[in-house]
Amino acid sequence: MDTPNSPQFKQRLADIEAFVFDNDGVFTNGTVYLMPGGEQVRTASTRDGYAVQHAAKCGMKLAMITGGRSEEVIRRMNGLGVTEVITGAALKLGEFQGLCAKWGITPEKVCYMGDDIPDLPVLEAAGIACCPHDAAPEVRAVCDYVSPVRGGEGCVRDILEQAMKVKGLWMNDLAHAW
Repeated sequence: MDTPNSPQFKQRLADIEAFVFDNDGVFTNGTVYLMPGGEQVRTASTRDGYAVQHAAKCGMKLAMITGGRSEEVIRRMNGLGVTEVITGAALKLGEFQGLCAKWGITPEKVCYMGDDIPDLPVLEAAGIACCPHDAAPEVRAVCDYVSPVRGGEGCVRDILEQAMKVKGLWMNDLAHAW
């Protein structure tokens, strides 16, 4: 497993061309509140949101692949500048391969962050596999990088900020506006 300060990990991040994320357990803490009437409510980190919108403004390729089907998740991601939002993905690897083909890049040029068993095939295919600190043990075992941050508490920002710093994009002219 890489450490965030190792020169090897920094070089690997510099070579990454796209970032793909799971939703529940990555952008959220995995808790679902069941409301009267059946609505499901989740919370998400605004720090993750800041990093995503900043990366999108800087032209980075970003996507989400989730098994969920929430319209609210699609709206949030689109509002942050993520146009590739795939919902209802029972098997994520095929969707991941489709994104790579659409973007014209190999899976080795993609960083994927997931937290649970359905993410394993994509984590094993991606150039950099990463997960939140509280990911399933099976996921942590295959990841190149385990964020010190838990899902829903800034783990997305952790990996994006590191990559953007390596690429010279973090504190640029676009950084000061939401």
